[in-house]
Amino acid sequence: MTWNSTMSSGYSSLEEDSEEYFFTARTSFFKKPSGKVTVNKDVGKERELRTEFNREEFRQKIEQYNSLTKDHLKMTLNPTGVYTGFIQVQMDLRRPVTVRGGQRGAGGALVGEAFYLPRGVTNTLHISSNNTVRQVIVALLSKFTVQDNPAKYALYKRYRREEQVYVCKLADGEQPLFLRLVAGPDSDTLSFVLREQTGEVMWDAFSIPELRNFLRILDKEEKEQREAVLRRYDSYRRRLQEAMRELRGPS
Repeated sequence: MTWNSTMSSGYSSLEEDSEEYFFTARTSFFKKPSGKVTVNKDVGKERELRTEFNREEFRQKIEQYNSLTKDHLKMTLNPTGVYTGFIQVQMDLRRPVTVRGGQRGAGGALVGEAFYLPRGVTNTLHISSNNTVRQVIVALLSKFTVQDNPAKYALYKRYRREEQVYVCKLADGEQPLFLRLVAGPDSDTLSFVLREQTGEVMWDAFSIPELRNFLRILDKEEKEQREAVLRRYDSYRRRLQEAMRELRGPS
């Protein structure tokens, strides 16, 4: 599987016979996620629903989907029964990623560099109904030239039900385009999010250069936090000294 992307539009194609940008932005290791969500790991309903659709029902579903979409991201049913369409995936990565660098090391190999990808960026992917969650993750990492192991990441679906937002981790074999078709084109009803795997960080899954980059980033953040604290207490000290001088009056 190869990869094709257009940097200006954020559009890419992911199909079995398709062909082949990255941002740099800084957040913090310790930035807390905003908003209240509920994690739900039940994806059985979509699997059961998939087996209940025949070819004619898929055709009707796709026609209904296309009639509801407000943009040009429509689905197409092929004669083989495979259908293609678009999904949009929001990047929500809190840790830096290692991307292919432009500098070569001592052995001549390209040296990876650690970057923070911008959170909240949405990427539009053109995929088929056969493409799985794992393939979508690999394609997204390839788009950003990320060298990290795809197993470090997971694709989540986020959906709203009765004013409550739920987040559900998708299994590697799930087919995102089917979920998009069933939910309809409204992103408030269903959206996809790429995140790091939850739970304890598996540091042994990182290479030595990656860990060294993380240490450099932590050292820089520690220095900045220390300087900010010193500036704040210097400001408090000056205000207290000024207040004491005013209370004492002219000597």
